[in-house]
Amino acid sequence: MLNIVIFGAPGSGKGTQSENLIENYKLFHISTGDVLRDHIRRGTELGKTAKEFIDQGQLIPDELMIGILAQVIDDNKELAQNGVIFDGFPRTIPQAEALETLLNERGTSVSAVVGLEVPEQELIDRLVKRGQMSGRSDDNEETIKKRLNVYHNQTSPLQEFYKEKGLYHAIKGIGTINGIFEDIKAAIDSINAF
Repeated sequence: MLNIVIFGAPGSGKGTQSENLIENYKLFHISTGDVLRDHIRRGTELGKTAKEFIDQGQLIPDELMIGILAQVIDDNKELAQNGVIFDGFPRTIPQAEALETLLNERGTSVSAVVGLEVPEQELIDRLVKRGQMSGRSDDNEETIKKRLNVYHNQTSPLQEFYKEKGLYHAIKGIGTINGIFEDIKAAIDSINAF
């Protein structure tokens, strides 16, 4: 089973590269952003709670996200039999530790962490453009800067956490989509986890 955490700041290309990984390795994709937006769109209690945090540019509380992930994994065992791509999770070291526990309880673990590394101004430009094209209300410059600040303060320490475990693979997130994916594929294929 190949379980990949795709890691990077908002706008680094995680969603785009996740699609390539799904197609190439036949993995099940869990995007916490998509899951949360679906709950917000449907107006569920989870969605209302999540929207309050998202509108402030804050992270969703760990317990809430772990519960959501466990449910998504358990509800999709057949689709996840080759492995899972975790897109947008974990974002903190406590979340990474909780993910380890969650996966260990299911007889598996994280195989690799793909870190898409992109300069800050490029991230802002991409996210503003995405907001203009998609109409996503959380892709405005003020919220983007808050999200990047949260990322730098809370999420970037995960690089060291996963480097110490020998799981982190830094990938330059600028260039062609195919070129970036070839670099990701080389990193994943080097681990022989499948």
